[in-house]
Amino acid sequence: MKVKKSVLNVCVVLSLLGCGAAWGADATLGQAGRLLESGKGSEAYVLLESLEPERAGEIEYDLLLGLAALEAGQNTRAVFALERVLAQEPNNARARAEIARAYLALGETKNARREFENVRSMGVPAEVGSTIERFLAAVERLEDEARTQVRGYLELGLGIDSNVNSGTSRGEYAIPFFGGWMFPVGSGAKENGDTFTNVAGGINFRTPLQAGLAVTGGAAFSQRLNSNDTDFDNGSWDANLGLTKAADKNQYSLALQASTFRLNGERYRDAMGFTGQWQHNYDSRNQASLYLQYASLTYPGQAIRNTDRFVVGGAYAHAFREGQVIYGGAYVGTEMEKNELATFMGHDLVGVRIGGQMDLAPRWVGFANANLEQRRYHGSDPFFLSIRQDLQANINVGANFSPSREWHITPQFSYTRNDSNLTLNDYHRQVVSVTVRRDF
Repeated sequence: MKVKKSVLNVCVVLSLLGCGAAWGADATLGQAGRLLESGKGSEAYVLLESLEPERAGEIEYDLLLGLAALEAGQNTRAVFALERVLAQEPNNARARAEIARAYLALGETKNARREFENVRSMGVPAEVGSTIERFLAAVERLEDEARTQVRGYLELGLGIDSNVNSGTSRGEYAIPFFGGWMFPVGSGAKENGDTFTNVAGGINFRTPLQAGLAVTGGAAFSQRLNSNDTDFDNGSWDANLGLTKAADKNQYSLALQASTFRLNGERYRDAMGFTGQWQHNYDSRNQASLYLQYASLTYPGQAIRNTDRFVVGGAYAHAFREGQVIYGGAYVGTEMEKNELATFMGHDLVGVRIGGQMDLAPRWVGFANANLEQRRYHGSDPFFLSIRQDLQANINVGANFSPSREWHITPQFSYTRNDSNLTLNDYHRQVVSVTVRRDF
C-alpha cells in the first residue's frame, strides 16, 4: 500500500548526516549534487536516471540516484539504488537513513522501522537521534492507520495576560448618537491585566473502514481561570465527527463540528457547522490544501448577534532539506447577520497567514506565525453612526521542548493588535505563557 505523508510531519535525516558531501571530480555527479542541494531533486533525477544501465554499482552514483529518486517521488527506484549501495557498504548510515525514508513513503513500515533503528544504533549525534525519533513516531502513526486508535492529552498552562478582556486603553469615548458627548470607559470595557491558569484536555479516535477511508472524531475542553478578573474566566467545549479519504497524492476530509464558549460560567456563544478540506502532496517536501468552513453562530439571550459564518481558503507548505518548514495561506469569508435589522452585526473578512518551524537543539523545535485579518461590517453602528472597520494583527513565537515522546513543554509569547475605527473595539494585548502537555 502506498502511503502519502504530510511534509509538516517529516524531517530529513540526511541533512544531519552530512548532505553536502563532495562528489569527487565527476562533472555529472557534481552537477547532480548541486541540483539536490538547491532543492531541484526532480532535475537531478532526470540527469542521473538515463545513466543507470552503465553506472549502476558505483557507490557515489547509486547514492546520488537514490537521493534524487526519493526527492522526485520515485520511491521504488530509490530503494533499488540504495540497496546497491548497502550491498557494498552495509554500514553506510546515509544510505540506510534514506532507504528508511523510501520504505516509509511506500508504506512498508516494518522495513522503515528496522532501518531507522539500524541508523540509531550506529551511534549518531544527539540531534540526528532526535530526528530519527520523530521518524519512528511517523512510522507508528502509519501503523496505527490499519487499526482503531484512540489518543488523548491533558494540558496545564500558566501565564500573564496584559488585557484579559480585550478592552480599550482609552479612558473615555464619544458617542455620536448622543451628540458626541464624552463617556468614561467602564471597568468591563477598559483593558485589565492579570495572571491566569489554563487547564485543557481532549480525546480523539480514528477507525479505518477500508483502504484509505476512515471515520474520525474527538472532543476537547479548555478552562481559563484568571487570578483577579474572574468575570472574564472563560472555557469551551467542542466535538467533531467526520470522514477522511486518502487517494494517491490527495486526501479529502469532511467533519461536522459543534462547540460552546462560556464566559464567567454562562453560555456566551454556540457554534454548529462543518469543515471540508482537500490536501495534495506534490512530493515529500511540498503540500497544498483548500478548505471550506461553515458555522451557525448563536448567542443565547442575544439573538440580535446571531450570524452564519462562511470561510474559504487555501494554504501551502514547504519543508527544506535542513528540516525547517514554512507555510502560508489566505482566506476570505463573511458573517451574515440573521436579523435584517441588525446589519451592523455581520461583516466581510479577508486574511493572510504565514509561519514556520525549525530545530533549535536536540528535542527543541522553535516556531513562529503571524496572521493579518481585515473586517468590514455590513451596516452602520446605531450608537457610533459609522460602519465599523477592523484590522487585526496577531504574532506568536515560542518553542516546544519534548523530553520524551509523551511530554511537551511550550513557552510562548503572543501579541494582538486590533486597529478599529470604533473606540471600544480598538485594543492591543500581550500574553506570555508556559504550557505542559502529556499525550496518552
